[in-house]
Formats: sequence, C-alpha cells, structure tokens
Amino acid sequence: MRPTTIRSSREIDRIFREGARSTSGTLVVLASPTPQERGPLGRVAFVAGTKLGGAVVRNRTKRLLREAVRATGGPWPEWDVIVLARPAALGAPVAQIAGDLRKRLESLGVTS
Repeated sequence: MRPTTIRSSREIDRIFREGARSTSGTLVVLASPTPQERGPLGRVAFVAGTKLGGAVVRNRTKRLLREAVRATGGPWPEWDVIVLARPAALGAPVAQIAGDLRKRLESLGVTS
C-alpha cells in the first residue's frame, strides 16, 4: 500500500509546531495525532532539504525514506508523521534508515 502523503504546507507547518520530535543520526521524525476531520488513516510526509544536495540527490533520498516507511509498516493509523532526512542518510542503506525510523517511532509512542 502506498503511504498517504501530507502535501499541504499548512499541515506540515502544524506538525513542525505541535508534533513530538525524535532525532537520530540519519533522520528526524516528527509525529502528531491525525486531526479528527481527516479520519483514522495515518499520513506521511517526506522531507529532504537543499542542504543534502541537488534535486537528484534529494529525490533519491526521499525514495529511500519511502522504502524505510514501507519496511516499518507505515503509514500508522491515527498518526501524521514527517520523516526528515539528515546528511548521514545519503550513504546509509535502507535497512539502517528503517531501523532508525523504527526506534524513533517507538520513542514517540507511534508504534510499540
């Protein structure tokens, strides 16, 4: 199943403002409960900033993040999650990113 993506900048800003944050070497994860009007389905946003490099590098990094979300069972019901790549994610294998993501989600209470 393809993750439902958060595309609205207003919603992404809300999660950055109000969401809980957990950081590892390869990524930053922000999580916030999905608003009631959106229903019970969880959503995910993938962020790769310009500090990582050009468009090709950022798009490749977002593909790695998407694969890590699939490997960890996302999207997670009733949670909006932002996965933000850090520079260390560029050379990291998907298994490492998925492991970091799993630990960050557990620390935020999204998964058990």
